[in-house]
Amino acid sequence: MGTIDDYLAELDPADREAIDRVYAVARREVPDAEQGKGYGMPALVHRGKGLLSVMRAKKHIGIYPFSPDAVAAVAGLLEGSPGISVDKGTIRFQPEHPIPTAVLESLVRARLAQIDGA
Repeated sequence: MGTIDDYLAELDPADREAIDRVYAVARREVPDAEQGKGYGMPALVHRGKGLLSVMRAKKHIGIYPFSPDAVAAVAGLLEGSPGISVDKGTIRFQPEHPIPTAVLESLVRARLAQIDGA
């Protein structure tokens, strides 16, 4: 098992489902991404660089694309969304208020473009 799989196995079902969904969207966008670590967190890695990490914190689930610019690229799409907040480099949500799939796809594509140098 990889680091993401190990992490998911420790979570309660609602958190596991919400976090696994984010990783599933990222894997569809970047099928060759591998499980690894970024800044000590379980993460998907592409070309040796952190693509995305998703972690349960005390009061929220955080999405960390290792890039404030990637977060900024989708922040406007999340304005006014209930249960979702955006900060420099982080998107926070609750399982009952998931991030829309199209926003996740845009976030992953923005980070991918940075890694690939596009």
